Amino acid sequence: MPWEYEPRSFPIGFDDGEPVKFFQPDFYLPDDEMFIEITTMNQKLVTKKNKKIRLLKQYHPDVRCKIFYQRDYLHLVAKYGLEEPDHLEEVVAPTRMPGQPEIVRLEDRGERLTG
Repeated sequence: MPWEYEPRSFPIGFDDGEPVKFFQPDFYLPDDEMFIEITTMNQKLVTKKNKKIRLLKQYHPDVRCKIFYQRDYLHLVAKYGLEEPDHLEEVVAPTRMPGQPEIVRLEDRGERLTG
């Protein structure tokens, strides 16, 4: 799967119309046209990242960005055998992808359903 590391910054804060604050998501998945932000930090910093994601959606509604939290990261690490976290049993498994549900019509992406 192709990916790019921190390929772009988005303005999310302005002063007199000039950008003064930026958000740079961790990864870009060009095949899915989606940015990914990974946070494994303490809750205080997670709250700041959530705010940045909200501002990104406010100022750039056409940009798709998903945030993965520590529990999501740890489960992926364990699932693919990259390492065995000592405290994985303390982390509740996610029941769905983080963020708001997104409905994508395949016809809108140029794909056709075959039945």
